[in-house]
Amino acid sequence: MLVTMASILIMFTMMYGASSRSHQVRLKETCAKNLQHIYVALTTYSFDYDGRFPTVTNAQSSEVPLSQLVPRYTTGTEFFICPGSSEKPLPSAQSFADRRISYAYYMGRRSSNGAGRSLMSDRQVNTLPKALKEQLFSPDGKKPANNHHKFGGNILFCDGDIQVSPAKSAFALPLPPNVVLLNPKP
Repeated sequence: MLVTMASILIMFTMMYGASSRSHQVRLKETCAKNLQHIYVALTTYSFDYDGRFPTVTNAQSSEVPLSQLVPRYTTGTEFFICPGSSEKPLPSAQSFADRRISYAYYMGRRSSNGAGRSLMSDRQVNTLPKALKEQLFSPDGKKPANNHHKFGGNILFCDGDIQVSPAKSAFALPLPPNVVLLNPKP
């Protein structure tokens, strides 16, 4: 009886535990909804700034430019924390420039950049432009790019499209000189 109960417990943990594929699929769906909410705020911001998304000179992380969205373009800060990450909740309707969020940001993009141009994503392995089939997210679940353990992540494009990507990326457009990939603070 004990062996049967232990077996059931182990199988349940494998199927529904934090590192299981099905659990991560659900978290990525919630994460995609977060990115949709952020995209609405980014688009509204771009209407006021001639089609430009937030930019801050010499920004070192994604928190600084994205914090410009709060509280004028959104009061919801919960969208900036991926449900698959370990970041703590942010205070509502307050700037988070000095706190940690979960998403990488391609600073320097414009709303007119359109399809195929990444605007945001889950935390990436580094801030270098990625080549075709190169690692975009952590393939082994280790930091820095582990919002969804080893199961890839979401990418938000300038046209609002969100795609799920495996750890090895299929997106290979080079970054123009005026676009900088910013990961959140480590």
